[in-house]
Amino acid sequence: MAPWNFLILLLISVSGSDAAVFTLSNRCRSTIWPGILSGAGKPQLMEGGFKLKPGQSVKVSAPQGWSGRFWARTGCSFDSSGRGKCITGDCGGILRCAGAGGEPPASLVEFTLNSPIDYYDVSLVDGFNLPVSVVPSGGGAGCKAAECVSVLNKKCPGSLQLKWNGQVVACKSGCLAFEKPEYCCTGAYSSPQTCKPTNYSKVFKTACPKAYSYAYDDASSTFTCKGANYWIRFC
Repeated sequence: MAPWNFLILLLISVSGSDAAVFTLSNRCRSTIWPGILSGAGKPQLMEGGFKLKPGQSVKVSAPQGWSGRFWARTGCSFDSSGRGKCITGDCGGILRCAGAGGEPPASLVEFTLNSPIDYYDVSLVDGFNLPVSVVPSGGGAGCKAAECVSVLNKKCPGSLQLKWNGQVVACKSGCLAFEKPEYCCTGAYSSPQTCKPTNYSKVFKTACPKAYSYAYDDASSTFTCKGANYWIRFC
């Protein structure tokens, strides 16, 4: 079977001058439900969420100055009204997240466009549920991929594991698991000088060196590009 017979491309346009086109691709073996949360005052894309079957891709256009995040929800079940529940990444029990963020743990992709260049990263600060990568296209030789392609669920310490029917479906951050300032970079640990990598964040960093492992993990985890489109691949 030719690739175009099972790769379904949907083009969704947003009014106004486009800053970038995001192509979200599901390379997983099962269906996912991507979620999108726009930054404050920024237009919502795709009503915040949709269904994406294995092998499918969806193109989403973002306007100038857009910022926000993408993540994948897993194990979802929704009724005809779009209400239901997801095992990971749930956004309040609705298909169209429409301004609601994903429940951690979830792997995040974060963007700030045209400031005056694009900033982007893969973040595990809220934990991990699926491998994800960001590959820029058309932005020049200096534009690099951000990624976490390791299946961290298989390496997740027991105290961080989120299980469903006996299977590890996500890996919590130290902050989510223990709610202590030294893991959350809060209180007395709310600066780069006082909040340092922990044994738990180091597990994430070893597995995914190009992704944020804790709040102040900027040096090796923030990427920049200009004038590019971006391919966001799950799994």
